[in-house]
This record gives sequence, structure tokens and C-alpha cells, in this order.
Amino acid sequence: MPTEMISFLSQLARDPRAVGAIAPSGIPLAEQVTAAIPRTGHPLVVELGPGTGAFTRVIQRRLAGQGRHLAVEINPAFADELARRHPGVEVLRADAGTLPDLLAARELPRAEVIVSGLPWAIFDQQRQREILDAVHGALADHGAFTTFAYQHARWTPPARQLHRMLRELFEEVIVGGTVWANLPPAIVYHCRRPIRR
Repeated sequence: MPTEMISFLSQLARDPRAVGAIAPSGIPLAEQVTAAIPRTGHPLVVELGPGTGAFTRVIQRRLAGQGRHLAVEINPAFADELARRHPGVEVLRADAGTLPDLLAARELPRAEVIVSGLPWAIFDQQRQREILDAVHGALADHGAFTTFAYQHARWTPPARQLHRMLRELFEEVIVGGTVWANLPPAIVYHCRRPIRR
């Protein structure tokens, strides 16, 4: 069994609600969530909730040694394993809700791309708002934010809250088609042009 799966199952057994998934995200979902990352230039890419690194590998491949990749992970075991396996990624053991402060502490500008693997369905409305406000505050005006939700939970109150808040914060919110190859199937939210009040 791959090391990533062992790590995932270990954390899932320890605290299923904190992990918020039944399996690591698959490559088809990772490809869609990371599609906004430019293949040229030197973008600042922030990854929230990388877990075992399903999106991390694809981000690194897309960046191909260019730009800067910060991964914000609150779970110490996931963060340590991610830092060990991806030395080119700056892994921050921190809360996603503090993202603007994390960038400011490193004297970094707003990110060009923020991708999220966070388990939105387990967050209450206040926690969703806290993290989305942090994303909004840390994203460049020309930047893109992508995240996903599981298809089977799309009509639950937390998923509807997430979609509503995204529409409040971004001028453009596109819901991608279902990624049936993921376990469980998922949909991707592609968000651009943060609304500045």
C-alpha cells in the first residue's frame, strides 16, 4: 500500500471528521482543481488543506520549478509528511483562516492562484466564511481560486452555503462538470475576479 494511503488511513481512523474525506483525491480531480495555474511566469500558488498531497504533485508538475508554492496544512502528521516528500514546497503548519497574515509575515504579495482541498462540508457557516474571507483577502485581483465539493453532498446546507458565499465574493463562479473518476465523484468551483468592497 502506498505511503500516502497509509498516512491518509491513519489520520482518517484517528479523526474522520477532521479529514473530511473517505479517500485521497484522484488525479482527474487534481487536474481540474489545478487548471488555473499558469505554466509560464513565476506565480505565487497557495494550496489550502493539501492532506497527503494529491494536488501538490500536480501543482509542482505545472510549476516545473518556477514560481513559489506554499501549502497550508493544519494537521501536523500530514504537514510533516508533505514537507518530507516535497522539499520544493514551503509547507506551513497553520490554519487556512490566517492566510493573509501568513503571506504578510513572509512579505509576499497576494497569490495568483489559490487551490483548496479543504473539507467544506464539515465546516459550519462561520468557519466557511472565515476561510473564504481569508482567501478573498489573499488573492490577487487577477487571481483564481478553485475548490471542490462532493457531488452527493452538493445539495446539503453546507454545500449550498459555500456556493452562495462564493457568488458573494467573486464576480465569476463557474461550476465544472462532475468528475466521475474521483472517489466519491466531485464538482469543481472555478472562481475569478474577487469583488472588492
